[in-house]
Amino acid sequence: MQIDVLSLFPEMFEGPMNTSIIGKAQEKGVANIDITDFRKFAVNKHGHVDDYPYGGGAGMLLRVDPIHDALEEIERKHPDTKKRVILMDPAGETFTQKHAESFAEDAHLIFICGHYEGYDERIRSYVTDEISVGDYVLTGGELGAMIVIDATVRLLEDAVGNEASITGDSFSTGLLEYPQYTRPAEYKGMKVPDVLMSGNHAKIADWKEKESLRRTYERRSDMLKNYPLTPKQAKWLEEIKAETE
Repeated sequence: MQIDVLSLFPEMFEGPMNTSIIGKAQEKGVANIDITDFRKFAVNKHGHVDDYPYGGGAGMLLRVDPIHDALEEIERKHPDTKKRVILMDPAGETFTQKHAESFAEDAHLIFICGHYEGYDERIRSYVTDEISVGDYVLTGGELGAMIVIDATVRLLEDAVGNEASITGDSFSTGLLEYPQYTRPAEYKGMKVPDVLMSGNHAKIADWKEKESLRRTYERRSDMLKNYPLTPKQAKWLEEIKAETE
């Protein structure tokens, strides 16, 4: 996957994009991340990429022309890839695991990270997706873009050492992940559930599925509103509800 990021602060990406899973993914050639400081496409010698809004208003708006020119340069470098252009914007769709899974299917992602008060509306004509990482406002789109990139890259083939670990992640199955334990089997009176040490794989699988359902019900019951429960899960859910009453 080719990932390009348009940012006024490329140095923000140096650590997060070159360590842990993302750094290893780049070392393996699974992903390549290029950061473009679009101030080099400034409209004057003073490096301006923003301007006052027509009709008045507070703050400054990111101009359309530097973004257009930056996107054109990326197109010249990578003319043969279909590009998905993602605008990081508080007004965009709230980012979810489903978005990450969708982005992971693409060969080339471009992220536009804004600053200032907002965007010239014409920038949206170059965009395929508008994404927000939550109902709050950050000083710029960089941190949000890093979150989306991290969640997406880890889904790429060979990005994670044990790919089986991804399939059980919270949200990937539509439920939160079940509780997990490691050694010691008992610590300060707290014991690992017996079923996990039983060696009975069928019972362990059922325990994990039921506990995943329990955790989702207790912490994020909203996720169950449209979740297609199997008959077995529906029975478990009734048991869980009875236990908590």
